[in-house]
Amino acid sequence: MAMYSSLRNAFACLSLFVLVIALSVTGRPATFLEDFKITWSDSHIKQIDRGRAIQLILDRNSGCGFASKRQYLFGRVSMKIKLIPGDSAGTVTAFYMNSNTDTIRDELDFEFLGNRTGQPYTVQTNIYARGKGNREQRVNLWFDPAADFHTYTILWNHRHIVFYVDDVPVRVYKNNEAKGIPFPKLQPMGVYSTLWEADNWATRGGLEKIDWSKAPFYAYYKDFDIEGCPVPGPSNCASNPSNWWEGTTYQSLSPLQARKYKWVRMNHMIYDYCTDKSRFPVTPPECVAGF
Repeated sequence: MAMYSSLRNAFACLSLFVLVIALSVTGRPATFLEDFKITWSDSHIKQIDRGRAIQLILDRNSGCGFASKRQYLFGRVSMKIKLIPGDSAGTVTAFYMNSNTDTIRDELDFEFLGNRTGQPYTVQTNIYARGKGNREQRVNLWFDPAADFHTYTILWNHRHIVFYVDDVPVRVYKNNEAKGIPFPKLQPMGVYSTLWEADNWATRGGLEKIDWSKAPFYAYYKDFDIEGCPVPGPSNCASNPSNWWEGTTYQSLSPLQARKYKWVRMNHMIYDYCTDKSRFPVTPPECVAGF
């Protein structure tokens, strides 16, 4: 009887431990509405397959957007997205994290800039840290992102921020606070996505305008995955070194990832703010510190 009681107590402790972990680190929602809410034009977001996927719509009347119900401090967020096919010039499909604070906002941006039929899609990344942005980099995607779904991921830990296209790193921003360079680490961020018209700048600096005869424009999302420390939530979660995204494997790029990253920068990068002397006669300090 004593042995049975001990086993029962041990099982109860284990169950409690598992529950605490589940509440501390969230991840892998089954449907869109489990972790997200529509924030802009609910008539332009359609649920598919009982909420396992969604369709975003842009027409002359409106674009649309959605956001996570909670904010997160460190972790990884990813979505599979199928972008607008054909002539998508002037459109922007955005997937980003934002602290929702004005003057000192932190933000991590994926922006997919549409183009004329046959021209490559461009993905722009940008990083705001303590209110300072203007850190744009642009990469031409090496595949047709409208032909099928591809996975877009933001990894955010205490050491660096990495943007991935499928398993290929396309942007790395290291924590160089020791050199006086801001790094987002104090403010939790929500997860957002929008589809909107931006033909004043999105395609060839605004030279290519949106062709409304091709509207409506559609983008598709599925496999929403947020794994991070929710805020509000346990106060020690974000500083817990046992979180998987803080592990040794995620502290730096692996040799294979580093080779892929170099390949992207050498063959597909078309703009880097670090080398734009017209905007930055003095090289920004994070560029000197290295990625």
